[in-house]
Amino acid sequence: MGYVFDLGNPATNSNPFPEFARLRTEDPIHWSPAMKAWIVTRYADVKHVALNNRQISADRLTPFFKANPEYQRGAIESLVRYLNHWMVFRDPPDHTRLRRLFNKAFTPTSVEDLRPNVESIVAELIEGMRTKARHDGTADFIVDFAYPLPASVIMDLLGVPRADLVRMKVWSDDIALFIGTAQVAGNKYLRAEAGARAMADYFRDLVERRTAEPAADMISKLVTARDEADALTTDEIIGTCILLLFAGHETTTNLIGNGFLYSMLHRGQWERLIAQPSLVATAVEEYLRFDGPSGALARVASGDIEMAGKTIRAGDRVFAFVNSANRDPEAFEEPERFDIGRDQNPHLTFGHGIHFCLGAPLARLEAQIAARRLSERLPGLRLSAGEPQWHDSLILRGVKSLPVRLG
Repeated sequence: MGYVFDLGNPATNSNPFPEFARLRTEDPIHWSPAMKAWIVTRYADVKHVALNNRQISADRLTPFFKANPEYQRGAIESLVRYLNHWMVFRDPPDHTRLRRLFNKAFTPTSVEDLRPNVESIVAELIEGMRTKARHDGTADFIVDFAYPLPASVIMDLLGVPRADLVRMKVWSDDIALFIGTAQVAGNKYLRAEAGARAMADYFRDLVERRTAEPAADMISKLVTARDEADALTTDEIIGTCILLLFAGHETTTNLIGNGFLYSMLHRGQWERLIAQPSLVATAVEEYLRFDGPSGALARVASGDIEMAGKTIRAGDRVFAFVNSANRDPEAFEEPERFDIGRDQNPHLTFGHGIHFCLGAPLARLEAQIAARRLSERLPGLRLSAGEPQWHDSLILRGVKSLPVRLG
């Protein structure tokens, strides 16, 4: 039996990079029977998948839903109804219309306006870690910092009370079961349906309230956009609110968590940042490249495609592994070296082409402020005992918890 790549294997999931290196060399367009998908690993090929919107579709939900027994029984109606409005799963022209409406909310100026709030949240969380650690000297970097930072920022942006953070976390975790778990978790589709339904009901209530009484938040802006020429439907607003909340914190949590983990494992780079805070921008780009928060682009072939001598048939699933592309020696000098001063860093973590991540400027802002303030105020931070436990996901790449000592 030939080699089979399977990210459902816990050992591979924890450290897929040796497998990626093997695939890039031996079988860069690899059919995995275990994953029932094509695995794309080279930089140039991953970039091609990201750019090829005619033969490779972002709409991987429609064929999946049609073949899913839960969908056929009508058991995942909310999941279908709202996730189908996520622009990351749409092709032109629907994607073009939705993207145009939301580009205004993520301009460099509008994101820079969020800086004071991000600084305030970071300061609160650092003080919270100090307070908690006074008892035994430890904290959980993910639970106490990397998760609540982007979650609080996006909730403030949308106009969602921070007091609802715990509820949002439960619903988001349930939806994450659908977005890309490698293992077949029991009743994961029904749990994802419950999370989507609960979050949709929550946002429907907020949309109704903002329609009656607009406020200075994004939901109010979306409600206004609903009544303009390019009309957003209420379901599109709700679906987009779920997307912004989910993607706006899940990926940035992983960006900050992964970046911190590798900074601790390569302690010299952490000390370098402490000594040279001006490196914070290139440090964050290296966090994004070395083991970024978005493991793969998931696509479906809309026509037959020839790649590296292989034929990908229409309807086949394709996982273009960004984290493999970002360590391709054809694209990066010494790709296995973690270097926060790397000046040539054309990573693909935010995607490429029309699906380039809309929230990239905000994610960068949050990660840069976090890295700078942590290195200034908690320079003695260190990992505590135990191996990091990685999330079981094809798409979301991050650790579940990260025990630390404050020094």
